[in-house]
Amino acid sequence: MFLKNREVIVLIFLSLFGYLIGQLAYNFVEVHQIIYPLLKTPSYSLYSLFLPLITFMAALEVDFYILKNLYWQVLLTGAISIIAEFVIISYVVMRFKENLWDLQCTLLFSIAVSIIDPIHSVNSLQTIGVSKIYTDIIRGESLIICSITCIFFGVFRGSSLHISKFRELHVIIGVSLDIFGSIVGGYWCSRVIQLILTDIFNNTLTNIVLCFSLVYITFYIVEYFGMSGIVALVTVGLNLDSLSFKPRMESVVTKFLIMFSSVFQQLIYTFFGIVIGCGGNKYFDIHSGVFLFSLFVAVNAVRLLTIILVSPILMHLNYEYNWQWAIVIAWSGIRGVFSILLAPDIYNLAEQKVLFPHMFVFYAQAISLLTMGINSYMMIQSARTLGLCVISLPRQIVMQNATEHIQGIIQNTMTLYKTEKLLTNVNWTLVEKNVKIEYIIPPGPLQNSGYSLDDAREEILTDELLTEEARFHVAIIQMSSFEKQCNDGILGVDAARILIGAAKSYCYIPGKFMTIYDVSNYVKARSWLIKFKTVLTFLEYHKEKAPFLSLGIVYSKYFEFAGHIIPFLYVYPMMIHLWPAARAFNVSALIGVNYYFLSLYVLQSTLKMMIPLLIKVTDMYIKRHLSLMYSITRGYVKGQEDAELLVKQISGNESIHHKLCEILEKNKRDAIKELGRIEHEGRDVVIALKTKQAVQNVIAKALKNLIFLWSRGIIDKHEGIEMNKVLLNKIKALNNFPMAIPPPTPDRYLSNVVWLENKDVLIEFFKERAKLVYFDYGDIICKEGEMPQGIFLIISGMASLHSSSLNFGLDCSQRSFRKGKGLFTEYCTGGEILGELSCLLKQEIRYTAICETTLQAFFVSLEDLYEGFDIFWPSLEYKMWLKLALYTACQYFGPNLADEDLRFQKCVADNHVYVETLSIFNEMTINHETMKFAIIVYGSVINSRTEEQYLAPCIVPKTCDQIQGTADLSKLLIIQAMGPETTDQSSSLSGLLEKFGKCWKPDLELEKEHDHTGPGWRRGLWEEVATAACIAHTFKGRHKFSRARAHCGQGEGADCWESTGHMKKWARQHDGAGHGSPLCL
Repeated sequence: MFLKNREVIVLIFLSLFGYLIGQLAYNFVEVHQIIYPLLKTPSYSLYSLFLPLITFMAALEVDFYILKNLYWQVLLTGAISIIAEFVIISYVVMRFKENLWDLQCTLLFSIAVSIIDPIHSVNSLQTIGVSKIYTDIIRGESLIICSITCIFFGVFRGSSLHISKFRELHVIIGVSLDIFGSIVGGYWCSRVIQLILTDIFNNTLTNIVLCFSLVYITFYIVEYFGMSGIVALVTVGLNLDSLSFKPRMESVVTKFLIMFSSVFQQLIYTFFGIVIGCGGNKYFDIHSGVFLFSLFVAVNAVRLLTIILVSPILMHLNYEYNWQWAIVIAWSGIRGVFSILLAPDIYNLAEQKVLFPHMFVFYAQAISLLTMGINSYMMIQSARTLGLCVISLPRQIVMQNATEHIQGIIQNTMTLYKTEKLLTNVNWTLVEKNVKIEYIIPPGPLQNSGYSLDDAREEILTDELLTEEARFHVAIIQMSSFEKQCNDGILGVDAARILIGAAKSYCYIPGKFMTIYDVSNYVKARSWLIKFKTVLTFLEYHKEKAPFLSLGIVYSKYFEFAGHIIPFLYVYPMMIHLWPAARAFNVSALIGVNYYFLSLYVLQSTLKMMIPLLIKVTDMYIKRHLSLMYSITRGYVKGQEDAELLVKQISGNESIHHKLCEILEKNKRDAIKELGRIEHEGRDVVIALKTKQAVQNVIAKALKNLIFLWSRGIIDKHEGIEMNKVLLNKIKALNNFPMAIPPPTPDRYLSNVVWLENKDVLIEFFKERAKLVYFDYGDIICKEGEMPQGIFLIISGMASLHSSSLNFGLDCSQRSFRKGKGLFTEYCTGGEILGELSCLLKQEIRYTAICETTLQAFFVSLEDLYEGFDIFWPSLEYKMWLKLALYTACQYFGPNLADEDLRFQKCVADNHVYVETLSIFNEMTINHETMKFAIIVYGSVINSRTEEQYLAPCIVPKTCDQIQGTADLSKLLIIQAMGPETTDQSSSLSGLLEKFGKCWKPDLELEKEHDHTGPGWRRGLWEEVATAACIAHTFKGRHKFSRARAHCGQGEGADCWESTGHMKKWARQHDGAGHGSPLCL
């Protein structure tokens, strides 16, 4: 097992190789002449060359969020460790080297050997599956020891005075500057490094070179100002994470830096092996061997003592810490290159020079290799012997469910391939044999007991254990979702970092599912800012009632009188100044009076200007915080949806899955409610944020189209690079996007209703008939069971929708087959429409809408709506059904339809997606060659052959060729199978080249990731969006279909309608205005 540690074998070999070269240099002059320039290298040069990168990589591996939560525990562990190491090792060294080394050498050597290597001390722990909490505690402890040691050596190294002449104040100031100054400098350097590394114009090679260079630039700048570069680099490494790099760049950059770090360590062992060899063999005797063995025992004994002392701290954390883990962690006191690089300074800084300085290096390097080999082996063996490497039963079940899920995907893929003509002669028996995946139970108590996983699931495991394991995996899924949203540009870096930090803070609390309120508590800043602004506004507009003494004086009449008296008082000094004789005798007095009156004027002006300025600054911070909180909440909602989807796919326990879904759904509803509250407080901020995201989505799609055209050879390399720069500049310009955009006037909201298609004739028709209505907090907009009076287009505010059940056109007997809770709650905010489905069907409303805030809305009566249906028949009614059908399909079957273009305007223009109506007892043929999906969005049908029932919402399976309606009215969304000639990216080459040479203002397509947050995109800064869309349209081939068949609400064919000109398209249909929760339909 010891020989399997390849890294130790390599370092031992390199050390012996260096020692051999040193011996040759010691015995042969020719070799010595070659080696001597290396030996003249100053120890600080080696320290500055190798240690910065190694320290940075060690700090980069530490999870800052875990370290932040365990800061005091890590600090206390590090303090106990360094004190115990220093005292015991110093005692052992003094006992063995009392006659050879003076006290100063002894103390310096003890400090150098006390450093635990932050890299090698946890490598073995990571291979046996130790929790990252323990590895980060050890790494944090090692970095604290390393930082304190480097500061200590730096104080000695940087002073030319004799140690006995140091003054206490000088030492305190120097140490304080090293600690606090280095931390502050490292923090700001990390901000600069993040800004540089996230530049969208950097490629992989540039990022590697920049990251490598910036590490050393930071070190040398901080050292130049007399502070500790190592402490600064520790701070930089802790403040950088995966979000500090460009998307998918972190792994590449860190791999290169790890490679450089490994090469540096190998060079260190080789170089100091040469140094040891050049010192000769005179001092290698039995006494040196005994001392080395005693030092090794002392190092491990003091580590054991440290773990015993800090065990109460670790047990208090309650992260499955017990005496078995204590034994394993006790072997983690591995020494490394830090001790070796500081060993030469012992001789340089000591007052009394010893005769064999290379022995300092020898002992440090020997202890490093011994602990690296023996302790690593003992850690792994102890963990296996004590049964700590065994995978827990809940985790084994999760792994089995994941394996079964993957196997199901493989089986479905094979079934699909078997239908292809080119693969008919394949030996599928052999294929199935080679691709079959089985989960093998790892060695452990379960395997020895003879139980299978299914038996263990039923007899051993409880719901509490399974729920806890599932909770931990939900947290991991959420963190992955937050990072993916950030990489895709959906979520800002600051918002993603806060969400990930909050998730890591709460995921280790047993039984705790992170809610949006936990995230708000994690952020903390909002409430006092708003209260502070309220006080300032009160003071500005209620000056006579100012509650504070100083501010009350400013707005009092006495302060105003004093302001008028000051100019009169200054008349007398002015007269003295104009009288030459008097001025000559009172020069100093006049100067003092001038300064006094000037101070009064400055004070008066400052006090008058203070409150408006404070209000302006506070308002800016409030807007920034509201924007951040909205991004955080929206990212949280998306994370809940991703977690719910993935848990559903790999869950093997129905009760646990149902419980998790209830928790995730409740947390999502709370987050959506919080979104509405934030939008109500800062509509202008939310509009600006959504508009910025819309611009970013449009440019991102333009980049994808550019890559497609580039890869097909339609655009050559030079043109592609230039246009890529144009788009990247547009993305970079979004950093200066305004923080707030005034909300549109109420009448402009009508143009955001997708089924009006921004047509002037439709907008004017409903604008004349729409009424602006207001509701107060707690008002009921409509009640469940009442007949609809019309539709409500919410302009501002938030309403909660409560329903006893989701209907989808099913009768009571059919709804009884559906499982789930009896009460559904959703939230609607600005841009959403209430009552569309009830008005279309002329049936009672299926929910109760209650105002959660003051609410403003447009009301269109049922009579006016049906008048519009008659005038614009059949297109208007059909478009409303199409909008509802598209929303339902995207909400319930989003992952299945991810590759489909379901924009409302695209569906209307090309008619590749349309709605079919099926009445009761009527039949419909499903042609799967021309129909890619047939989705039941309302009502119910049966398979005409098997009489299997399909209830909305449901995708008709491929095995069903004919269906029959069983409800009074059933609606199906048909998505046609589009051939290569009809795809959006397969337009003719001539059409693409014709559009490539010019940039005209296209249909405005503002898209965003589908979520259920309710509000659609608002209009704002259309010029910016149009500019981005113009570039997007330059590269996007657009194919117009010749057919324009439309289906009316009753499913009959109708003449096509024409779009009048190019209209601004402001959202994807399933996330635009009027698209809210399923209840608002």
